[in-house]
Amino acid sequence: MTTYTLRSANPAKTRADAVVVGVVAGPKGPRLCDAAQEVGSAYGRRLRPLLSTLGVTGKAGESVKVPTGSEVSAPLLVLVGLGDDQADAVAVRRAAGVAARSVPNAASVALALPSDTPELVGAVVEGHRLGGYTFTAYKSSAPESSAPADVVVLSPIARKAEATAAAETAQVLADAVELCRDWVNTPPADCTPPLLADLVTAAHREVTKGRGAPKVKLEVFDHEQLAEMGCGGILSVGNSSVAPSRLAKLTWAPKKAVAHLALVGKGVTFDSGGLTIKPSSSMMNMKGDMAGAASVVAATLAIARLGLPVKVTAWAPMAENMVSGTSTRPGDVVTMHSGRTVEIANTDAEGRMLLGDALSMAIAEDPDVVVDIATLTGHMQLALGDRVGAVMGTDDQVPAVLAAGAAAGEQHWRMPIPEEMKERVTSSKVADLLQHDWVRWGGGLYASAFLREFTDGRPWAHLDIAGKEMNLGAPYGHVPSGATGFGVTTLVAFARALAEG
Repeated sequence: MTTYTLRSANPAKTRADAVVVGVVAGPKGPRLCDAAQEVGSAYGRRLRPLLSTLGVTGKAGESVKVPTGSEVSAPLLVLVGLGDDQADAVAVRRAAGVAARSVPNAASVALALPSDTPELVGAVVEGHRLGGYTFTAYKSSAPESSAPADVVVLSPIARKAEATAAAETAQVLADAVELCRDWVNTPPADCTPPLLADLVTAAHREVTKGRGAPKVKLEVFDHEQLAEMGCGGILSVGNSSVAPSRLAKLTWAPKKAVAHLALVGKGVTFDSGGLTIKPSSSMMNMKGDMAGAASVVAATLAIARLGLPVKVTAWAPMAENMVSGTSTRPGDVVTMHSGRTVEIANTDAEGRMLLGDALSMAIAEDPDVVVDIATLTGHMQLALGDRVGAVMGTDDQVPAVLAAGAAAGEQHWRMPIPEEMKERVTSSKVADLLQHDWVRWGGGLYASAFLREFTDGRPWAHLDIAGKEMNLGAPYGHVPSGATGFGVTTLVAFARALAEG
């Protein structure tokens, strides 16, 4: 377990196995950030030629190690790039993540990155925690942790209460993101709907135990209860699997809550495509199709730990989309929780069926705003790539989600729901709604229009994070390979904005 402390100390004289300093790509060449000026002074005129010889540019993602000799107290100097002169919280968070992977096997590390505001202090702690994340649960001989035992954040405001509070908040956010990552990384055989519900129960128990812990209510509904509740959408997906469907509902209801936020997350624990079966190459990472459910659970527990004065009801429908004699067929008609009927055209467009039921239940409790998050459509991944999420919904909520993403350091982009989608979604000749219409163009927009049918015209935003839940390439910034936890901090930031009015 790594301990993080704040200290207002000289990075050149701080005793640690390694000292990390930020490098800015200035217009006149690279320079050390203001937080590391004492290190620059220790090297004096030798610094600029040293940076040049090492090829240091200060660009984001850069990391260069330098044995120090006697120039500074730490035996190892690690130079990490911050990008241009305007190094903000996003750049600092990413640089801290790079730093976490650049200092293996050091017992102690000092971080001299921009940290002269509470926001930047939080970015350093959060970025370093998340950049150093690893998932080794299934390694037969798991390597010993290379994380340092002690990390010191060198900050001129280290003794101020708001800096301490920012660091503590960052720890809560990192815990939530890592929880989501752990669940998404778990193999699908060990994360079926019943097993995921057990993981949610264990996480809830951990957060709510002990004196002073937040009071969060957890309800888990099984297959039979879902049938009694009329959740035809969830069951139309899960009926194909020997692992029965589940629905987890968490409620955080603090006294004097200023708003009621409903969160809904897609929890398809594995998606074969059903009878509309996927190509085999497309199944490999379908364990991540429950990232939306993991996100809303992790975010809700974080919101409760932070004590935000916002009531949150989180709905996590869980199903496994498999192939069997009980699979839903294209052409079947399903009655949803809302009572509306849906004609099935594509059993690989299953996530909207879970969300339709959960949105209906969420709306029935009269929230002020509802936000859903899902790995919903490959169309949005094609449109925006694997690092930018899509946001759609009502005009009063989409800008708020985009602002929350910016505050959290996650990238989102607004996408429209054109009016013609209404006609496509209601074009079934035998049911109220058509689940999918096989038109290649605008499939992600169609899916959001379908979800809108279950929101009753309430303030609503939909986050399509398909492709963002897993990083299939090399680590970057504070994002490792594998599960990313994308969306968790945006949801928490959205709740914080509601709390602040």
